[in-house]
Amino acid sequence: MSGGSPGEKTHHEDGALVRRAKEEREAFEALYTKYLKKVYTYIYYRVGNVDDAEDITESVFLHALIHLNRYQDRGIPFSAWLLRIAHNLVANWHRNSSRHRTLDLESAEPLYDTSPTPEEVVERHDEIREVRAMLESLPEERQQALILRYAEGMKHKEIGEVMGKSAGAVKVLIHRSLISLNRGLSEKEDRR
Repeated sequence: MSGGSPGEKTHHEDGALVRRAKEEREAFEALYTKYLKKVYTYIYYRVGNVDDAEDITESVFLHALIHLNRYQDRGIPFSAWLLRIAHNLVANWHRNSSRHRTLDLESAEPLYDTSPTPEEVVERHDEIREVRAMLESLPEERQQALILRYAEGMKHKEIGEVMGKSAGAVKVLIHRSLISLNRGLSEKEDRR
């Protein structure tokens, strides 16, 4: 498979791993190791706290292991299948949860690497809370698209595979979502 793109190589490798894992369950560990961080990061940004993100991530991989025989390679990467499972479990979590989603700033990785003054720290925490609140006010589909794009660093085509949309539709969805976020933050700033 020389000359193929990195995505094609990964897709081919995943196909071999999935076939092996269907034969011998122990081989699933390679898929788990490969995608744990990606799945966890996606879930963490959707639920906003470490404990629930860990629990849901564990459920995603358990679900994937139990239903691995249902996965069929139809040109969609295995990671997209895992993220669809994650999306569904997060949606269930939101439906079943009466808790408010909060960002645990203590355990979140710093978004900056300078040594700010205490006033700057407070101001940044306030800004993060505002952006998070604005993100949460968007429809779930828009939240998902933004998280996959900016937290996961996925390309429009990959996001489309996860969400069942064309790359063009994802691009429009992300663009409109960013405009909504910007408008909401500007309105909040104007009221100050």
